[in-house]
Amino acid sequence: MSFSVNRARSVGSSVLASTLRGWRGASASRSVEQPAQLPELYDREGCAHCRFVREALTELNLDVRIVPVPLGGTRYRQQLMDVSGSDQVPFLVDPNSGEKIGGSDAIIEYLYRQYGARAVPPQLRATNANVIKSKLATVVRGSLGLEVRPSKPVAQDMILYSFEASPYSRLVRERLCELEIPYKLVNIGKQQLADVGPATFRLHVGEYKPLPNTKRSAMLEEHGNVQVPYLIDPNLNKDLFESEDILQYLNQNYAG
Repeated sequence: MSFSVNRARSVGSSVLASTLRGWRGASASRSVEQPAQLPELYDREGCAHCRFVREALTELNLDVRIVPVPLGGTRYRQQLMDVSGSDQVPFLVDPNSGEKIGGSDAIIEYLYRQYGARAVPPQLRATNANVIKSKLATVVRGSLGLEVRPSKPVAQDMILYSFEASPYSRLVRERLCELEIPYKLVNIGKQQLADVGPATFRLHVGEYKPLPNTKRSAMLEEHGNVQVPYLIDPNLNKDLFESEDILQYLNQNYAG
């Protein structure tokens, strides 16, 4: 089977995963400001309950530090146990308030109370129906983003521009989790109709203009494009667009 066919199947299953979740984590708030310090989320990309938290983070337009704890991983498991008393994910540590919270419902309630000032959307609650849909999203991805792969540690966190429902960004987040690479997750969900669609074919007429004074406008000014995934690796002074290129880069430089 050719690489291009494998690639198409991978992207197609990622689109299906987002569809199963009703494309939660695609749109972002226009109003939420970033806290002074990054909250930390102990996360497993393929975990059904972690997905709810990441969807909430995109919709609240909040950035976080992702600390990956894949099944079989050892790099951050003890750190998680020290801070939480167990190795269960998701677990949130917010240095801005001192809160340490486990479980998706409790974390999301806190995030919306602290940073959203509004009620939690019912689609983000861990009801039986929502959990089934989230688990199906993991199944269609072949359980990628769940189990550890041999890897080399990094000295500095990477930075990933993403939003939760992005099918291409998911491919990169899965690999970062499997390789136990921590990263700053910069959420740049869609804030207006003109943001909808791929970078080369958005639903707007004329020049694309993000909302002013947003992360999207800052990205356009700094990088000349608003496209995810976008990975910055300060360890090797490398930055890349395109999920295929990013995956190849991670495999070549960090897979054990």
